[in-house]
Amino acid sequence: MPPEMVLELRRVSKDFASHREVTRAVDEVSLAIPRGAFFSLLGPSGCGKTTILRMVAGFETPTSGEVWLNGQRIDALPPYQRNVNTVFQSYALFPHLTVQGNIEFGLRHKKGTDDINRVRDVLKQVRLEAKASRKPSELSGGERQRVALARAIILQPDVLLLDEPLSALDPQLRKQVRSELRDLQRRVGVTFLFVTHDQEEALSMSDQIAVMNAGALEQVGTPREIYARPRTRFVADFLGAMNWIDGIGVRPEAVSICPEGRKAVVTSVTYLGSFCHIAMTLESGEIIAAQTPPGSAYQPGQTVCVTWNPEDEISCEAS
Repeated sequence: MPPEMVLELRRVSKDFASHREVTRAVDEVSLAIPRGAFFSLLGPSGCGKTTILRMVAGFETPTSGEVWLNGQRIDALPPYQRNVNTVFQSYALFPHLTVQGNIEFGLRHKKGTDDINRVRDVLKQVRLEAKASRKPSELSGGERQRVALARAIILQPDVLLLDEPLSALDPQLRKQVRSELRDLQRRVGVTFLFVTHDQEEALSMSDQIAVMNAGALEQVGTPREIYARPRTRFVADFLGAMNWIDGIGVRPEAVSICPEGRKAVVTSVTYLGSFCHIAMTLESGEIIAAQTPPGSAYQPGQTVCVTWNPEDEISCEAS
């Protein structure tokens, strides 16, 4: 049985007009997002991913196309009539309220007799029961993010929209929070629509990823699909380092330095902790890179041979 789609975009476009010209930010994007999925919009700054999020939230109106939520067309509805919630980069917490007060604020328009239990349950889900009486200034960056998430999910939205929520965190904390965020999504079962420019974030957390470029969709698929079998050169290059040899792509981690193969001259060796990045020039003049164990003793100017498994070759369209 095919999965139920909670959110659909049908040929959605968005133009922004200035006094001089019209700029197309989103160009006929169609998406179908399954209920309960962690779905990421991935792409560089200015590719249109945040504009899509804002159109789903109701902060922007599509120039053309349709947005559907749970089988209902919503692109003409105001934000408060859409059962979606947004977590912004800044978290937008109230500094004068406690953790519990910030979470309860989400219920201000939906008072019910079971509010106390709902707040207690959400505090437990985000593992902040012991810090319910603290102010945001007393929390870590990861804890503040969990408060923002709790305030959003307490309303039980059909889709939770997250706009670069990890960008303000330092790299080490970002990895920790990334794991916590994925774990939370699985526990609560809410559909996440997650916007990011960070490939590692999207690959590590998502069920599906939509890669965007210049307002258009390049590819939609699972993390493994878009990394190992990109459809375009843009997707291949954006998802990670690539070698392009005779029009065929090969990831550096798939390239081996061995006794026999194509001759190459080492041009640089960069130590990166868990591996060394070896840049080389083939006899054809093409540049190729490989990843080797951190103890590798290759030196610039050294002649080596390189090879790779044909199964690791990537052939895709030009972007």
